[in-house]
Amino acid sequence: MDNVRDTPQAGPGVTTGALARQLGVAPTTLRTWDRRYGLGPAQRSAGHHRRWSEQDIAVVEEMCRLTATGLPPAEAADLARKRLDSGSVAGPGAGPVTVTVPQPRRAPDRLPTAASVERECKGLSRAATRLDAPVVQSLLTEAVSRHGLVGAWQEVMVPVLHAVGRKWEEAGDRYVEVEHMLSWHVSRTLHRGAADPAEAPPVVPPVVLACVPAEQHALPLEALSAALGEHGLPQRMFGAAVPVEAVSAAVRRTGPRVVVLWAQARSTASMPLARALAGAGWGVRGARGRPTVMLGGPGWAGRTLRGALRPTTLPEALLQVHRFYPEVSRVRAPA
Repeated sequence: MDNVRDTPQAGPGVTTGALARQLGVAPTTLRTWDRRYGLGPAQRSAGHHRRWSEQDIAVVEEMCRLTATGLPPAEAADLARKRLDSGSVAGPGAGPVTVTVPQPRRAPDRLPTAASVERECKGLSRAATRLDAPVVQSLLTEAVSRHGLVGAWQEVMVPVLHAVGRKWEEAGDRYVEVEHMLSWHVSRTLHRGAADPAEAPPVVPPVVLACVPAEQHALPLEALSAALGEHGLPQRMFGAAVPVEAVSAAVRRTGPRVVVLWAQARSTASMPLARALAGAGWGVRGARGRPTVMLGGPGWAGRTLRGALRPTTLPEALLQVHRFYPEVSRVRAPA
């Protein structure tokens, strides 16, 4: 009986707090939609508290669906009311809105336009700001399906991560939780999109991927790892803040063809480490091998290492790695 008061149901109506929990949005979002667009409850209790009927709930559910496609809130509100009047809006019993993702508006065989990609980014940004985790995950999964893993990273994930980061910087610490949640779901999506490591040829020397010591920003390295996995290229991913001794040991034990060192900030980039790895060797005398070092990330800006690879984008990094693995037959090298 104690849980009944938090469960949206028919009868006297649903409180704003209970409806917000059902939809996965903040109560202030519902109040804002009521004040700006008139998407509020038709009835109030004796104490002037909002009580949402089934019809009211259907309208705001449709509002959530439409804003997740990237429509401006004012346009989404107008369309939600029109769909309710025409009877095309599903009732609140149709299931949780936060797991419903609109299908792509364009035909599958057509390239995305700048406007359609911008709508995707806006929808993802709004869902992240609402802390609507199910919609964030669904939109990211849909982006990978629509653009491919590399395209989704370049066209959707990176722009939205940058936009959220700028919002955080401008507003102090108010949006830290938004950036953390979005980053976690991007990481989860990248892991899901990568192929099983068991599918990579076991006898081919791998690519070693590691952040330099003290570097915690590993998301771009995860994107490269996922892209390599998707292309069937062997790899060993070591993640954030890898100690010097650990990177060196990994290189000696695996004999990689390429070592990727990621540095997001100039303060973490370590040229002595890069030089040491470029000079590292393994194997018996007369047949010793050495890796090619790839310097990834803005932390290496203005620094050079003879023979090192220095890509500036994910597709460029993927293409450069491909050149070291001609025997991987199922590779789909990017154009």
